[in-house]
Parts: sequence; C-alpha cells; structure tokens
Amino acid sequence: MFGRDIGIDLGTANVLIHVKGRGIVLDEPSVVAIDTQSRKVLAVGDEAFKMVGRTPGNIVAIRPLRDGVIADFDTTEAMLNHFLSKIKVKGWFSKPRILICCPTNITSVEQKAIREAAEKSGGKNVYLEEEPKVAAVGAGMDIYQPSGNMVVDIGGGTTDVAVLSMGDIVTASSIKVAGDRFDADILHYIKKKYKLLIGERTSETIKFEVGTVFPGARSEEIDIRGRDMVSGLPRTINIKSEEIRLAMEESVSHIVTSAKNVLEKTPPELSADIIDRGIIITGGGAFLHGIDQLLAEELKVPVFIAEDPMHCVANGTGILLENLDRINKNKIRA
Repeated sequence: MFGRDIGIDLGTANVLIHVKGRGIVLDEPSVVAIDTQSRKVLAVGDEAFKMVGRTPGNIVAIRPLRDGVIADFDTTEAMLNHFLSKIKVKGWFSKPRILICCPTNITSVEQKAIREAAEKSGGKNVYLEEEPKVAAVGAGMDIYQPSGNMVVDIGGGTTDVAVLSMGDIVTASSIKVAGDRFDADILHYIKKKYKLLIGERTSETIKFEVGTVFPGARSEEIDIRGRDMVSGLPRTINIKSEEIRLAMEESVSHIVTSAKNVLEKTPPELSADIIDRGIIITGGGAFLHGIDQLLAEELKVPVFIAEDPMHCVANGTGILLENLDRINKNKIRA
C-alpha cells in the first residue's frame, strides 16, 4: 500500500480528514483525554469528547488547539497520529502528502508548528492553505475567475472573512471570536444572572436548540440543569431565546464589524460582484440561528448559507488535492 494525498481541516472544535479518491473519511472532535500522572493518552476524538466535564481528577479532556492554532504541540501530534493511523493512509513505501488549512493571519511560528506536527505524524510534504479560500472552493464558489467572491467562515476558534478573486485572497480578516466564544458567553450569562454553573456541552446545546442572533427571529425555551452556586445543589432553570441573543450580542457584533471592515477595503469592482453574488457563510457557525439574516441586514448584501457548511473546508481540500502539484507557492519545506 502506498501513501495517499490527504487534506486536513485542523479545527479548534473538530478535525476532518479528506483522502484523495475516498472523500471525507474522518470527522471527530479535536479533544484528547490524558492521564495527568503518566501523561498517557487515554482517548482521542469522539471517545474523549464524551469525557469532557465528566472525568476524575487524574484524567483531563483537553482541546490541543485554541483559536485556530496549536496550543499544545505534543497533544496535537498525538491526536494527528491517532487519526492518521485510524484511517490507514500511511503506506509501507511512502508517506502521504498533507494539505492543512489554517487561519489567514497566523504567524510564521504558528505555521511552523502546524507543519512540524503534520510531519511528525507521518506526512511527507506539508502544504498550508488559507481556510477561507479552501472553504470557498468547498462551497462551490468559482474563485479562479476575475470576479469577487466573499466568504465568512465561522469555526470553533476563529472567524475568517475573505474576498477572493483570481484564485487568491484580495482582502481578509481573521478574529478569535467564533463558536467557543458564544458557548463561553452563554455560560457566563447563566452564571451571572441565575447563579448557576453549567458545563461547555450544556451551553453548546442551549446555543443550537434555542439560541438566535437576530431580534425576534426565534421564540423558544429550554430547561437546563446545573449546580447552584449558593446551595451547591443541582437546580433546573428555564432559558428563553431572547436571553441567549442578548448573551451573545457583543461577540456577534465583532463578526459583523469584521465583515464590514473587509468590505470597506474591497476594490469597488469586486464590491459590485459581491452585491450580485452575495456572501456565503461556511463553518459550524452557519448553523447559528439568524446569522444570515443579521449579516444581510447589517451589510445590505444578500447572504446565503453554504449547502454543507460543516464540511466546506474538508471538501475544499479534496478539490485542491486534485491540483496539488500546481500548488507550489504555499509549500513549506522542512
């Protein structure tokens, strides 16, 4: 068996792997469970995610990526190793070529860390490509024509906004406000208003089941359980959609401002194209209720959610893998 070309969407919340000729073969949370005493990796991905907030003192379930970049190098390497072994892409005679996506504004040091983690996990040559560009390709946008395309990729750790033309980024912005920040906002709001402690998984459930970012767009409620900060005992409260909108309002405004800033720096001819074509939202944040309405209202441009927003980046790596030999400018050699 020979090594294959693979594309990795190395996300803060999820890792997706696309193998050339096989499609997306892995979609698991970027979580690793470690025994703090022996530093031994106990579980990775789905298994480790089930342990978040539910482990004894000597076991921690950690996310080795924060804000789209590597926060814990050794754990990231162990996680990639596990995933690559699981999908059986390492050949006897050759190693796979790997295309990895990264946020638009990461530093050369952060790029080097991503490259080294991929190489140590068994990659032969490692190519880096900017996330919004790959997301746009995966969403079906023809970015290689001399016309403007705009994409807003809302992930777990970062939101990348970019205008693309002629196969490259014309203007872009990357901010560390995305899904994880929204979860934290909900968690802090409930802690402050109701004196109730809840976990990350509960706040994520609230976000998708009753949350909205557009005023009046949703009117639902949910009962949630947590630990009372005063009595220390379990307690149940009722949360409504409008409360969650207010909790996330400040963070969501950062995404709107970022999109406005990118549009302000865009050449007028490309701006005209964007009015015709609209803006595409990709990433897990596309599932945030009312995000398309809010951006359309604030930017005065049509806004659409990609067909399969969660898999846009991974699908984009698949398309770029077909032309991997032509991608030389982003190749990073050891």
